Amino acid sequence: MRTDPTRPLSLLARSALASLLALVAFLGVTGFALDRAYYEGTLTAERDRLQSYFYAYLAGFDVRRDGTLIPPDAPPQPDFDRPGSGLYAVVTDSRGVRWASRSARGRDLPFTGDLAPGQVDFRGPLSSMAMGHVFVLSEGVAWDIPHRAPLRLTLHIAESDQAFERQIGAYRRTLALWLLGLGVALLAMQQMLLRWSLSPLSRVRQELRRVQRGESSALSSDYPRELSGLTRGLNTIIQSERETLERQRHTLADLAHSLKTPLAVIRARFESGADDAPPPQVCHDVLEQVRRMDSIIAYQLSRAAAKGRQTFAAPVPVAAHAEALVQGLEKVHAVRRILCEFDIDPEARFFGPEGDLLELLGNLTENGFKWARSRVLLSVHRLLDATALREGLEIVVEDDGPGIPPERVERLLQRGVRGDERVQGHGIGLAIVVDLVHAYRAEMGVDRSAALGGARFSLRFPPIR
Repeated sequence: MRTDPTRPLSLLARSALASLLALVAFLGVTGFALDRAYYEGTLTAERDRLQSYFYAYLAGFDVRRDGTLIPPDAPPQPDFDRPGSGLYAVVTDSRGVRWASRSARGRDLPFTGDLAPGQVDFRGPLSSMAMGHVFVLSEGVAWDIPHRAPLRLTLHIAESDQAFERQIGAYRRTLALWLLGLGVALLAMQQMLLRWSLSPLSRVRQELRRVQRGESSALSSDYPRELSGLTRGLNTIIQSERETLERQRHTLADLAHSLKTPLAVIRARFESGADDAPPPQVCHDVLEQVRRMDSIIAYQLSRAAAKGRQTFAAPVPVAAHAEALVQGLEKVHAVRRILCEFDIDPEARFFGPEGDLLELLGNLTENGFKWARSRVLLSVHRLLDATALREGLEIVVEDDGPGIPPERVERLLQRGVRGDERVQGHGIGLAIVVDLVHAYRAEMGVDRSAALGGARFSLRFPPIR
């Protein structure tokens, strides 16, 4: 039995998938929000730091009466005096660079033009051909000079983005690790909660499997309120199926038994040979029809004993029943010295009433004994499927008799043929086998035995999911 590729996901898988998607979306949005908040905070800290350098430099500068710029004796941070340190300061006016820190000398920095006094411009990270990316803070200032126009200058403070990127990178790695760990922990907790919440459904499934395997007769009643109605309904269905099958079997048996008595009286009357009996030809015709009716009733009685496939049936071991049947048949056919060989899996089980198994094995092996010359082979094997509720079963009976002509096989397995038309040449027993095969939705094959040369009857009960 093949697995359906479109089989829907289980409730646990659906819940786990939904939780995973929701958790990924939530953690993704949370991570993005935290990252942006930290980035903006770090960027603001960078701007504030450059602003503090600006004020420190502004406090240290002075201007002579002739407009000459006097730089501070010492920078606010030693890196301003170290070339290539990543921290730079430049003063410009409308004619170009008026002053540059030692670290900025000979550097091509992305500074803007002159700014109006009090105007502030913060940008970055900006690309610099020789120094990578930098943050730049520029602000315009104006120094008052006695008896002269104010001196308008623009002070630029720049810093490499390497420290900024290292800080952001470290934060992002830490954030990713924490969010990943949190996501795994939340998902594991969610799975535990889901399994605990869905455990009653899992228990229903397990108990239903035990009932279907025949290991239990009904579902238990200690379930939550939401499932108690379901389990009561399933128990009602199980009990109803058993009662219905039993009632139908008894009804058919009662009907067949009730007809046998009047038929026996009719037969006795016509076979008595009394003076007022009908003519011999009439007696012969009536007795022939009575025998036919009696055969049909015997057939229906056998059908009544065979219950057919049941969804909830206890497994019946095959080996012991097969051996007992064959021992009895060997005694019946002792004069013909028929030998029956076995090839039976000791673990093979039949999921159905014991009467059905006896009907199948008994009629097939009896048919084999009837037509065999000296040998009959009975084989029973399991059809295993790890995903099935019940394992399958294969029963094969072979003999070394004349076999069955191929043109008669189709008629032998034909459905809907009744009475003598159906069982001609093979007796009532084989018709019962065909009925049971259809009742169990099994498969029946008739061909020639490769091992013994006679007829080969095979019954295949597929695994049930």
